[in-house]
Amino acid sequence: MLENSFKFQLINYWRNIDKKILFSFLLLFFLGLFFSFSSTSSLAGERLNKDYYFFFSKHFSYATLAILVMTLISAIDTSLLKKIIIPLFIISYILLMLVPIIGVEVKGAKRWLDLFFFRLQPIEILKPFFILITVKILTLEKLQNSNAKYFFSFFLLLSVIILLIDQPDLGQSILLTGSWIFTVFIAGVSIFYMIGFFSIFLISLTFLLILLPEKFGYITNRLVTFFDSDQGDKFQSLSALNAIKSGGLTGQGMGEGILKENVPEAHTDYVIAIISEEYGSIVSVMIILIFLYISFRIIKHCFNHSDQFIKTSLCGLATLLIFQMFIHAGVNTNLIPTTGMTLPFLSYGGSSLLGSAILAGVILNYTKNSAHFYD
Repeated sequence: MLENSFKFQLINYWRNIDKKILFSFLLLFFLGLFFSFSSTSSLAGERLNKDYYFFFSKHFSYATLAILVMTLISAIDTSLLKKIIIPLFIISYILLMLVPIIGVEVKGAKRWLDLFFFRLQPIEILKPFFILITVKILTLEKLQNSNAKYFFSFFLLLSVIILLIDQPDLGQSILLTGSWIFTVFIAGVSIFYMIGFFSIFLISLTFLLILLPEKFGYITNRLVTFFDSDQGDKFQSLSALNAIKSGGLTGQGMGEGILKENVPEAHTDYVIAIISEEYGSIVSVMIILIFLYISFRIIKHCFNHSDQFIKTSLCGLATLLIFQMFIHAGVNTNLIPTTGMTLPFLSYGGSSLLGSAILAGVILNYTKNSAHFYD
Protein backbone atom coordinates (compact mmCIF):
# COMPACT_ATOMS: atom_id res chain seq x y z
CA MET A 1 0.00 0.00 0.00
CA LEU A 2 2.80 2.39 0.99
CA GLU A 3 4.76 1.41 -2.11
CA ASN A 4 1.77 2.11 -4.36
CA SER A 5 1.23 5.49 -2.72
CA PHE A 6 4.88 6.46 -3.24
CA LYS A 7 4.73 5.26 -6.85
CA PHE A 8 1.61 7.34 -7.45
CA GLN A 9 3.24 10.45 -5.97
CA LEU A 10 6.33 9.91 -8.09
CA ILE A 11 4.27 9.52 -11.26
CA ASN A 12 2.21 12.58 -10.36
CA TYR A 13 5.38 14.60 -9.69
CA TRP A 14 6.93 13.56 -12.99
CA ARG A 15 3.74 14.35 -14.91
CA ASN A 16 3.37 17.87 -13.48
CA ILE A 17 6.98 19.03 -13.26
CA ASP A 18 8.39 21.22 -16.02
CA LYS A 19 10.95 18.74 -17.32
CA LYS A 20 12.76 21.27 -19.48
CA ILE A 21 13.43 23.59 -16.54
CA LEU A 22 14.34 20.59 -14.35
CA PHE A 23 16.84 19.21 -16.88
CA SER A 24 18.30 22.71 -17.37
CA PHE A 25 18.96 23.04 -13.63
CA LEU A 26 20.43 19.53 -13.47
CA LEU A 27 22.65 20.32 -16.46
CA LEU A 28 23.97 23.43 -14.69
CA PHE A 29 24.71 21.37 -11.56
CA PHE A 30 26.54 18.77 -13.69
CA LEU A 31 28.54 21.44 -15.52
CA GLY A 32 29.44 22.93 -12.15
CA LEU A 33 30.86 19.58 -11.05
CA PHE A 34 32.81 19.15 -14.26
CA PHE A 35 34.32 22.63 -14.22
CA SER A 36 35.02 22.36 -10.48
CA PHE A 37 37.23 19.35 -11.15
CA SER A 38 39.01 21.25 -13.90
CA SER A 39 39.54 24.48 -11.95
CA THR A 40 40.44 23.22 -8.47
CA SER A 41 42.65 20.15 -8.99
CA SER A 42 45.90 22.06 -9.44
CA LEU A 43 44.94 24.53 -6.71
CA ALA A 44 44.49 21.72 -4.18
CA GLY A 45 47.43 19.58 -5.24
CA GLU A 46 50.15 22.05 -6.09
CA ARG A 47 49.42 25.19 -4.07
CA LEU A 48 47.70 23.88 -0.93
CA ASN A 49 49.41 20.49 -0.65
CA LYS A 50 46.10 18.65 -0.42
CA ASP A 51 44.65 15.72 -2.32
CA TYR A 52 43.93 16.67 -5.94
CA TYR A 53 40.25 15.79 -5.44
CA PHE A 54 39.90 17.78 -2.19
CA PHE A 55 37.80 20.66 -3.57
CA PHE A 56 36.03 18.47 -6.12
CA SER A 57 34.94 16.03 -3.40
CA LYS A 58 33.52 18.86 -1.32
CA HIS A 59 31.82 20.36 -4.36
CA PHE A 60 30.34 16.95 -5.19
CA SER A 61 28.95 16.67 -1.64
CA TYR A 62 27.51 20.19 -1.79
CA ALA A 63 25.98 19.56 -5.22
CA THR A 64 24.41 16.28 -4.10
CA LEU A 65 22.87 17.98 -1.06
CA ALA A 66 21.71 20.89 -3.24
CA ILE A 67 19.98 18.58 -5.73
CA LEU A 68 18.20 16.80 -2.86
CA VAL A 69 17.06 20.17 -1.43
CA MET A 70 15.87 21.30 -4.87
CA THR A 71 13.91 18.07 -5.36
CA LEU A 72 12.37 18.23 -1.89
CA ILE A 73 11.21 21.84 -2.28
CA SER A 74 9.85 21.20 -5.76
CA ALA A 75 7.91 18.13 -4.58
CA ILE A 76 6.08 19.53 -1.54
CA ASP A 77 2.57 20.87 -1.87
CA THR A 78 2.51 24.44 -3.22
CA SER A 79 0.05 25.62 -0.57
CA LEU A 80 2.37 24.29 2.15
CA LEU A 81 5.36 26.03 0.57
CA LYS A 82 3.47 29.33 0.66
CA LYS A 83 2.77 28.86 4.38
CA ILE A 84 6.38 28.15 5.39
CA ILE A 85 7.90 31.10 3.49
CA ILE A 86 7.62 33.46 6.47
CA PRO A 87 9.27 31.15 9.07
CA LEU A 88 12.03 30.21 6.59
CA PHE A 89 12.68 33.88 5.87
CA ILE A 90 12.80 34.68 9.60
CA ILE A 91 15.31 31.88 10.22
CA SER A 92 17.57 33.02 7.35
CA TYR A 93 17.24 36.67 8.48
CA ILE A 94 18.27 35.75 12.04
CA LEU A 95 21.30 33.91 10.65
CA LEU A 96 22.25 37.05 8.72
CA MET A 97 21.88 39.12 11.91
CA LEU A 98 24.25 36.75 13.71
CA VAL A 99 27.07 37.38 11.22
CA PRO A 100 28.31 40.67 12.83
CA ILE A 101 28.19 39.00 16.25
CA ILE A 102 29.70 35.53 15.77
CA GLY A 103 30.66 35.59 12.09
CA VAL A 104 33.99 34.45 10.68
CA GLU A 105 36.17 37.13 9.08
CA VAL A 106 38.02 36.21 5.90
CA LYS A 107 40.25 38.72 4.07
CA GLY A 108 38.66 41.70 5.81
CA ALA A 109 35.03 40.65 5.22
CA LYS A 110 32.80 39.06 7.84
CA ARG A 111 30.14 37.18 5.84
CA TRP A 112 30.17 33.62 7.12
CA LEU A 113 28.97 31.58 10.08
CA ASP A 114 31.13 28.65 11.16
CA LEU A 115 28.84 25.59 11.40
CA PHE A 116 31.78 23.24 12.08
CA PHE A 117 31.10 21.00 9.06
CA PHE A 118 31.13 23.98 6.68
CA ARG A 119 30.94 27.77 6.57
CA LEU A 120 27.50 29.15 5.78
CA GLN A 121 27.02 32.49 4.06
CA PRO A 122 23.46 33.40 5.21
CA ILE A 123 22.76 35.92 2.44
CA GLU A 124 22.89 33.10 -0.13
CA ILE A 125 20.04 31.35 1.70
CA LEU A 126 18.17 34.58 2.35
CA LYS A 127 18.04 35.87 -1.25
CA PRO A 128 15.24 33.66 -2.65
CA PHE A 129 13.21 34.00 0.56
CA PHE A 130 13.65 37.78 0.44
CA ILE A 131 12.05 37.86 -3.01
CA LEU A 132 9.20 35.62 -1.83
CA ILE A 133 8.50 37.63 1.33
CA THR A 134 8.62 40.85 -0.71
CA VAL A 135 6.00 39.44 -3.08
CA LYS A 136 3.94 38.31 -0.11
CA ILE A 137 3.88 41.91 1.17
CA LEU A 138 3.04 43.27 -2.29
CA THR A 139 0.13 40.85 -2.76
CA LEU A 140 -1.48 41.16 0.69
CA GLU A 141 -5.23 41.68 0.27
CA LYS A 142 -5.33 44.24 3.10
CA LEU A 143 -2.79 46.41 1.26
CA GLN A 144 -4.04 46.00 -2.30
CA ASN A 145 -5.37 49.54 -2.54
CA SER A 146 -2.61 51.12 -0.49
CA ASN A 147 0.89 52.30 -1.40
CA ALA A 148 2.01 51.29 2.08
CA LYS A 149 2.97 47.85 0.71
CA TYR A 150 5.79 49.43 -1.31
CA PHE A 151 7.12 51.24 1.75
CA PHE A 152 6.96 48.07 3.87
CA SER A 153 8.88 46.12 1.25
CA PHE A 154 11.40 48.98 0.89
CA PHE A 155 12.08 49.05 4.64
CA LEU A 156 12.54 45.27 4.54
CA LEU A 157 15.10 45.73 1.75
CA LEU A 158 16.77 48.51 3.73
CA SER A 159 17.12 46.31 6.82
CA VAL A 160 18.85 43.60 4.78
CA ILE A 161 21.09 46.09 2.95
CA ILE A 162 22.26 47.60 6.26
CA LEU A 163 23.37 44.16 7.44
CA LEU A 164 25.11 43.49 4.11
CA ILE A 165 26.93 46.82 4.01
CA ASP A 166 28.23 46.16 7.52
CA GLN A 167 29.89 42.90 6.38
CA PRO A 168 30.73 44.59 3.86
CA ASP A 169 29.13 43.04 0.74
CA LEU A 170 28.39 45.56 -1.98
CA GLY A 171 27.77 42.95 -4.69
CA GLN A 172 24.89 41.23 -2.89
CA SER A 173 23.46 44.64 -1.95
CA ILE A 174 23.34 45.68 -5.61
CA LEU A 175 21.87 42.31 -6.61
CA LEU A 176 19.08 42.46 -4.03
CA THR A 177 18.32 46.11 -4.79
CA GLY A 178 18.08 45.43 -8.52
CA SER A 179 15.87 42.37 -7.99
CA TRP A 180 13.64 44.31 -5.59
CA ILE A 181 13.24 47.20 -8.07
CA PHE A 182 12.16 44.83 -10.83
CA THR A 183 9.80 42.92 -8.51
CA VAL A 184 7.95 46.04 -7.29
CA PHE A 185 7.88 47.30 -10.90
CA ILE A 186 6.09 44.09 -11.95
CA ALA A 187 3.72 44.58 -9.00
CA GLY A 188 2.68 47.95 -10.46
CA VAL A 189 4.52 50.59 -8.45
CA SER A 190 4.37 54.18 -9.68
CA ILE A 191 7.45 55.45 -11.51
CA PHE A 192 7.64 58.37 -9.05
CA TYR A 193 7.99 55.95 -6.13
CA MET A 194 10.70 54.09 -8.05
CA ILE A 195 12.66 57.30 -8.58
CA GLY A 196 12.22 58.18 -4.89
CA PHE A 197 13.42 54.78 -3.65
CA PHE A 198 16.40 54.82 -6.01
CA SER A 199 17.34 58.34 -4.94
CA ILE A 200 17.23 57.36 -1.26
CA PHE A 201 19.51 54.41 -1.99
CA LEU A 202 22.07 56.55 -3.87
CA ILE A 203 22.02 59.32 -1.26
CA SER A 204 22.47 56.81 1.57
CA LEU A 205 25.37 55.14 -0.22
CA THR A 206 27.03 58.51 -0.85
CA PHE A 207 26.74 59.46 2.84
CA LEU A 208 28.28 56.14 3.87
CA LEU A 209 31.24 56.70 1.55
CA ILE A 210 31.77 60.22 2.89
CA LEU A 211 31.17 59.63 6.60
CA LEU A 212 32.83 56.20 6.96
CA PRO A 213 35.72 56.14 4.46
CA GLU A 214 37.78 53.71 6.58
CA LYS A 215 35.07 51.03 6.34
CA PHE A 216 33.56 51.68 2.90
CA GLY A 217 36.49 53.29 1.14
CA TYR A 218 37.03 50.06 -0.79
CA ILE A 219 33.87 50.86 -2.79
CA THR A 220 35.33 54.21 -3.89
CA ASN A 221 38.65 52.55 -4.69
CA ARG A 222 36.97 49.94 -6.90
CA LEU A 223 34.99 52.58 -8.76
CA VAL A 224 38.04 54.78 -9.28
CA THR A 225 40.11 51.79 -10.40
CA PHE A 226 37.38 50.65 -12.78
CA PHE A 227 37.24 54.01 -14.58
CA ASP A 228 40.96 54.74 -14.35
CA SER A 229 43.25 51.71 -14.18
CA ASP A 230 46.24 53.95 -13.41
CA GLN A 231 44.68 54.83 -10.04
CA GLY A 232 44.59 51.31 -8.64
CA ASP A 233 45.20 47.60 -9.04
CA LYS A 234 43.06 45.88 -11.71
CA PHE A 235 45.12 42.69 -11.72
CA GLN A 236 42.19 40.31 -11.18
CA SER A 237 39.85 41.93 -13.69
CA LEU A 238 42.52 42.27 -16.37
CA SER A 239 43.74 38.71 -15.76
CA ALA A 240 40.19 37.39 -16.23
CA LEU A 241 39.73 39.43 -19.40
CA ASN A 242 43.07 38.27 -20.80
CA ALA A 243 42.14 34.67 -19.98
CA ILE A 244 38.92 35.02 -21.98
CA LYS A 245 40.85 36.54 -24.90
CA SER A 246 43.51 33.81 -24.83
CA GLY A 247 40.85 31.10 -24.82
CA GLY A 248 39.29 32.37 -28.03
CA LEU A 249 36.32 30.46 -29.40
CA THR A 250 37.52 26.91 -28.72
CA GLY A 251 39.76 27.29 -25.65
CA GLN A 252 43.24 26.08 -24.77
CA GLY A 253 42.15 22.69 -23.50
CA MET A 254 41.15 21.16 -20.17
CA GLY A 255 43.60 22.06 -17.40
CA GLU A 256 45.69 24.30 -19.67
CA GLY A 257 44.43 27.59 -18.29
CA ILE A 258 46.57 29.72 -15.95
CA LEU A 259 43.92 32.05 -14.49
CA LYS A 260 43.03 29.61 -11.69
CA GLU A 261 46.69 29.62 -10.61
CA ASN A 262 47.19 33.40 -10.73
CA VAL A 263 43.95 34.82 -9.30
CA PRO A 264 42.76 34.01 -5.74
CA GLU A 265 39.25 32.48 -5.46
CA ALA A 266 39.03 32.15 -9.25
CA HIS A 267 36.93 28.97 -8.86
CA THR A 268 34.21 31.04 -7.18
CA ASP A 269 34.35 34.60 -8.59
CA TYR A 270 35.83 34.00 -12.06
CA VAL A 271 34.28 30.74 -13.22
CA ILE A 272 33.15 32.12 -16.59
CA ALA A 273 36.70 33.35 -17.30
CA ILE A 274 38.18 29.93 -16.42
CA ILE A 275 35.64 28.18 -18.65
CA SER A 276 36.33 30.57 -21.54
CA GLU A 277 40.09 30.16 -21.19
CA GLU A 278 40.06 26.36 -21.17
CA TYR A 279 36.96 25.47 -23.20
CA GLY A 280 36.35 28.57 -25.31
CA SER A 281 33.85 31.41 -25.39
CA ILE A 282 31.39 29.19 -27.24
CA VAL A 283 30.89 27.09 -24.09
CA SER A 284 30.47 30.22 -21.95
CA VAL A 285 27.85 31.57 -24.35
CA MET A 286 26.02 28.21 -24.23
CA ILE A 287 25.94 28.41 -20.41
CA ILE A 288 24.50 31.93 -20.55
CA LEU A 289 21.90 30.68 -23.04
CA ILE A 290 20.84 27.97 -20.57
CA PHE A 291 20.14 30.65 -17.96
CA LEU A 292 18.20 32.70 -20.51
CA TYR A 293 16.22 29.64 -21.61
CA ILE A 294 15.21 28.92 -18.00
CA SER A 295 14.00 32.50 -17.65
CA PHE A 296 12.09 32.22 -20.92
CA ARG A 297 10.31 29.11 -19.67
CA ILE A 298 9.50 30.80 -16.36
CA ILE A 299 7.96 33.82 -18.11
CA LYS A 300 5.82 31.50 -20.25
CA HIS A 301 4.42 29.98 -17.07
CA CYS A 302 3.60 33.42 -15.70
CA PHE A 303 1.17 34.05 -18.53
CA ASN A 304 -0.80 30.92 -17.62
CA HIS A 305 -1.08 31.50 -13.86
CA SER A 306 -4.04 33.29 -12.32
CA ASP A 307 -2.39 33.39 -8.88
CA GLN A 308 -0.83 36.86 -8.62
CA PHE A 309 1.51 35.77 -5.85
CA ILE A 310 2.98 32.94 -7.93
CA LYS A 311 3.24 35.07 -11.08
CA THR A 312 5.08 37.89 -9.30
CA SER A 313 7.26 35.42 -7.36
CA LEU A 314 8.36 33.67 -10.55
CA CYS A 315 9.24 37.02 -12.17
CA GLY A 316 11.21 38.07 -9.09
CA LEU A 317 13.11 34.77 -8.84
CA ALA A 318 13.90 34.80 -12.56
CA THR A 319 15.23 38.35 -12.16
CA LEU A 320 17.40 37.32 -9.21
CA LEU A 321 18.84 34.43 -11.23
CA ILE A 322 19.53 36.46 -14.38
CA PHE A 323 20.88 39.53 -12.55
CA GLN A 324 23.38 37.42 -10.64
CA MET A 325 24.48 35.65 -13.81
CA PHE A 326 25.00 38.95 -15.65
CA ILE A 327 26.82 40.57 -12.71
CA HIS A 328 29.21 37.59 -12.59
CA ALA A 329 29.74 37.71 -16.36
CA GLY A 330 30.11 41.51 -16.27
CA VAL A 331 32.88 41.35 -13.66
CA ASN A 332 34.65 38.57 -15.59
CA THR A 333 34.61 40.63 -18.80
CA ASN A 334 35.58 43.87 -16.99
CA LEU A 335 32.28 45.55 -17.93
CA ILE A 336 31.44 46.36 -14.31
CA PRO A 337 33.57 46.85 -11.14
CA THR A 338 34.66 43.82 -9.14
CA THR A 339 31.95 42.57 -6.77
CA GLY A 340 32.95 39.01 -5.84
CA MET A 341 29.71 37.52 -7.20
CA THR A 342 29.41 33.76 -7.69
CA LEU A 343 27.79 32.14 -10.72
CA PRO A 344 24.66 30.21 -9.62
CA PHE A 345 24.98 26.38 -9.82
CA LEU A 346 28.54 26.50 -11.20
CA SER A 347 30.74 28.36 -8.72
CA TYR A 348 32.43 26.42 -5.93
CA GLY A 349 30.88 26.82 -2.47
CA GLY A 350 28.25 25.11 -0.34
CA SER A 351 26.29 28.28 0.47
CA SER A 352 26.09 29.33 -3.17
CA LEU A 353 24.92 25.88 -4.28
CA LEU A 354 22.38 25.64 -1.45
CA GLY A 355 20.97 29.07 -2.27
CA SER A 356 20.75 28.11 -5.95
CA ALA A 357 18.97 24.89 -5.00
CA ILE A 358 16.36 26.76 -2.93
CA LEU A 359 15.72 29.16 -5.80
CA ALA A 360 15.48 26.30 -8.32
CA GLY A 361 13.21 24.24 -6.05
CA VAL A 362 10.73 27.11 -5.61
CA ILE A 363 10.71 27.81 -9.35
CA LEU A 364 10.03 24.14 -10.11
CA ASN A 365 7.30 24.04 -7.46
CA TYR A 366 5.52 27.14 -8.75
CA THR A 367 5.70 26.01 -12.39
CA LYS A 368 4.81 22.32 -11.98
CA ASN A 369 1.03 22.64 -12.02
CA SER A 370 1.02 24.22 -15.46
CA ALA A 371 3.98 22.40 -16.99
CA HIS A 372 1.80 20.16 -19.20
CA PHE A 373 0.46 23.20 -21.06
CA TYR A 374 3.80 23.61 -22.82
CA ASP A 375 4.80 19.99 -23.51
